[in-house]
Amino acid sequence: MQPVVYSIFIVEDDPWYGEILQYHLGLNPDYKVTRFETAKDCLASLHLQPDLITIDFSLPDMTGDKLYEKIRLVNASVPVIIVSSQEDIAVAVRLLKMGVNDYLVKDEATRDLLWNSIIRIRENQDLKKEVEYLREELGGKFSFSKTIIGQSDTLKKVFAMMEKAGKTNINVSISGETGTGKEVVAKAIHYNSDRKRKNFIAVNMAAIPKDLIESVLFGHEKGAFTGAVTRNTGKFEEASGGTIFLDEIAEMDLNLQSKLLRVLQEREVVRVGGNETVKLDIRLMVATHKNLAEEVKKGNFREDLYFRIMGLPILLPPLRERGNDILLLARHFLDAFTKENKLGVIQFTREAKDKLLKYTFPGNVRELKAIIDLAAVMCENNEIDATDINYMSTRKDDERFVGGRKTLRQHTCEIVKYYLHKNNGDVIATADELDIGKSTIYKMIQAGEL
Repeated sequence: MQPVVYSIFIVEDDPWYGEILQYHLGLNPDYKVTRFETAKDCLASLHLQPDLITIDFSLPDMTGDKLYEKIRLVNASVPVIIVSSQEDIAVAVRLLKMGVNDYLVKDEATRDLLWNSIIRIRENQDLKKEVEYLREELGGKFSFSKTIIGQSDTLKKVFAMMEKAGKTNINVSISGETGTGKEVVAKAIHYNSDRKRKNFIAVNMAAIPKDLIESVLFGHEKGAFTGAVTRNTGKFEEASGGTIFLDEIAEMDLNLQSKLLRVLQEREVVRVGGNETVKLDIRLMVATHKNLAEEVKKGNFREDLYFRIMGLPILLPPLRERGNDILLLARHFLDAFTKENKLGVIQFTREAKDKLLKYTFPGNVRELKAIIDLAAVMCENNEIDATDINYMSTRKDDERFVGGRKTLRQHTCEIVKYYLHKNNGDVIATADELDIGKSTIYKMIQAGEL
């Protein structure tokens, strides 16, 4: 592979000193070093798009700061190093504030300092290019057709809404059962929008303790509370310029809902324990498996916040309503699993396909993937048969919890255990579905009954 040529401009009116710098940097075969003695000659050659420029502060036709300003008008991203005989700290500070990448004073160590400074700047440039490349890759990875596998009419409606969402900065509210892929949809919208080069920050509201969630979202200042030994940037600040995705938004308590409403209205945040106002440029996406309108009626969710976050609503259909998409997804998961584990080509029998189509998949897409991964491991002769498709139970749910000599407590534990598994260990979702207190489930876990 040919080395990548790194173009460096040296602007130095002292021919002797300029030649020394040119020779020293030219020792690196990757560097193409071009020397200029005037600011005018440098500006006339900016169309060659150098990767870095070093400037002598005291040039015959222009001071270094003026030349820097003119360079920025032509190429705002090219790194600039000032090499000066002046040791005035005030001048150095002023130039660094203007945006120059380094300020070096001419002495015996200048050549080595310049060498190291260029290496550091180039490493940062390479890192930025790599990040840029990865963001472009993510854009392709999260194209709608690659993100959600399926051709059903219900899914086509979702694609249409996602496409509309990607064209604007409108808030997006995604609803659907557990396991339908709400976060995947949110990421796809983000990486197909104008904000794709900025952060996508996902926060699961149900997974953060209530006494920490305000700090997690909005950040905190040093000393704001016991254990706050440093200033922490909140998730909203991290997402500025990009997208913040609040999953399980219905689990947010009313007090925090009012604070979130203010942040969304004012587009600014104040860290916990601080007074400084931080301006935000964010896009909000939220998701929930609950009916937010019903939560408003019950008094569990603020109506004004509901209307603020609703934006463009996207309802993800459960897998049982997607017909043959089940088989397309099963094939996709199987191909991915066999490739990752080098298992060769594995096929489904007709009986296996029929069994998949008849199941209701309470865990939706997430459950299907787990079932297919297991089937790929269990099958023989590179063929998945109906016997390799294992659900939690082949009996109906009402048959599962009857029969046998069990106490009421044992039946209760079995039911709770079943729904915990169905909800992927989500205690809050299980408590809501069974209409019991989540503390009841926690006590069962602590007692070793689950």
